[in-house]
Amino acid sequence: MSHFSNFKVTVYCVAQILERMELKDLAVQYEFIEKYVGLDKVYLEPYRDGHWVDKDKMKGFIDFFKSKNVEVAGGFTTVVPDIDKEDKKRQRLFGTFCYTNPKMRDYIKKVSEYCAEQFDEVILDDFYFTNCTCEDCIKAKGNRTWVEFRKELMRDVSENLVVRPAKKINPNVKMIIKFPNWRESYHATGYRPDVEKDIFDLVYTGTETRSSAYQDQHLPTYLSYSLVRWMDDASNGRNHGTWFDTYQCWPVDDYLEQGYLSAFSKPEEITLFQWSDLIDNKLVAPLGLQFGRIDRMLDETGKPVGIPAYIPYASDGENHVEDFLGMQGFALYPTPLFPKEGKVLLTQSSLYDKEIWGKLKEFLLSGGTAFVTPGFMAKAPEDEWRDLSSAYPTGRKLSCTRYYKTDDPAGYLEDCEPVLFADIQHSNNLSWSLLNAGAGEYHTSMFLKDTYGKGQMYLINVPENPSDLSRIPEWAFDAVKPVFNYGGVYVSGRNVSIFHYDNDTFILYAHVTGKARPVHATIHVQRENAKLTNLFAVPSVWASDSSEELPLVDREFGYDLGSIKEKTAEVILNPGEFYLYKLS
Repeated sequence: MSHFSNFKVTVYCVAQILERMELKDLAVQYEFIEKYVGLDKVYLEPYRDGHWVDKDKMKGFIDFFKSKNVEVAGGFTTVVPDIDKEDKKRQRLFGTFCYTNPKMRDYIKKVSEYCAEQFDEVILDDFYFTNCTCEDCIKAKGNRTWVEFRKELMRDVSENLVVRPAKKINPNVKMIIKFPNWRESYHATGYRPDVEKDIFDLVYTGTETRSSAYQDQHLPTYLSYSLVRWMDDASNGRNHGTWFDTYQCWPVDDYLEQGYLSAFSKPEEITLFQWSDLIDNKLVAPLGLQFGRIDRMLDETGKPVGIPAYIPYASDGENHVEDFLGMQGFALYPTPLFPKEGKVLLTQSSLYDKEIWGKLKEFLLSGGTAFVTPGFMAKAPEDEWRDLSSAYPTGRKLSCTRYYKTDDPAGYLEDCEPVLFADIQHSNNLSWSLLNAGAGEYHTSMFLKDTYGKGQMYLINVPENPSDLSRIPEWAFDAVKPVFNYGGVYVSGRNVSIFHYDNDTFILYAHVTGKARPVHATIHVQRENAKLTNLFAVPSVWASDSSEELPLVDREFGYDLGSIKEKTAEVILNPGEFYLYKLS
């Protein structure tokens, strides 16, 4: 029986650790993990980087965990030391395989068979990519692009060197591919979820965001939630779990936030990497407590939902802009599937779909609402874009200190912190700007409306530095969110995310960024006769006790928003805490 009702907690243990581990030491370390987190399952690795764990020794570990009622699975990592003199001529970052090298092809087949002999479930760590540009790879690529070449190369490797050999050895084995946290680079290195989802039995998602401002990647915290949602759609609902680690997590909240947002996405498993890094680690000790609280909260939620952010397979451009928006209260649900109705966010990445214009026009004609970013506008074919909007970028950049709501006679906010935006011009009264930003005697559009058929299209001017979304005043965002919301519910509050579920529940989370302090937030509800209940909050002087109905009061706009009417509730959110609400 699992420790939690909504997910299993698993731990991955690498081959180098198992190779030198004694069973008595394993037993002591198990007690630590079981005490502070609760262990439901382990992934034991027979192979990594030339290290092979003896089968008899591995059997001792397997028997130990089974005696503790812990599920056991295997894993391996596709890194390899130099295996011949010729290999020393190959430049391979991180020791990844060259999959045109016959010796390495034989080697990975041997690894996959070795793992399948010992386990009925095997996961591949996320070094299963190729970056080799040796002479053999260049010759094999021919006139194809690297993306085209690596897509077909890794299809061959997956089918004929990994999955098929494993299943020949053990017909019952389930093979799992773990995709890394860098979705925007998958296609460049051979990862193709659209292909590999049909080869492997299950997929897994890396949700490591670490200390996002001080890391060697570019991953906003919201990715720990959003990438899981994208991967679930990308794999036809076969995403099995999430995976994060302790690295580059200097404040404890950097580590814990990975766990919170991973859990909010409702995976089957949450894997902690890796065994020896967790022992006596101050980052890990609070995790079990927090997982217990989140688990009780998730009992009340349904399936995660939100506004689709259309990110096609094998795409990049304006990378993670949807995550930066998500950290400022825009309830986004990245997906490789274009929606048929409702709302959608389109970024530069959306343009990788060669059929995007037909899809978008059909979507708008039927009454849909599209939100587009400056990158989508700037990179769109001019004739296609001009058919939908008069807006265009001048190429200038504008440092803005003033905001103005055009439908509000008193809608000015002066002397704000400067934020750099693209200067966007448009034909006045053909397109209509709902929010402007500027300085001196000049301004540009921040939120621009166009119509097409029965639908509407809005350009949202994301800052040149997407992280500067956190510096835009909440007052200004409140001109955008009455339209750019999910299900008629949104939140105003700096660095506050909202996570919606399909049973009219939603979670609010105040990210721990900069000088962490309690946040005044406002919940907005655009529903008639709605009731708002706080189902789960941490009792404290800053927050209401659990299961309390919150009073909703009419919001006075002071200007015309057409048919939009709202009620609001004021709440205070502690940084690093989570709150569950329900509408009825």
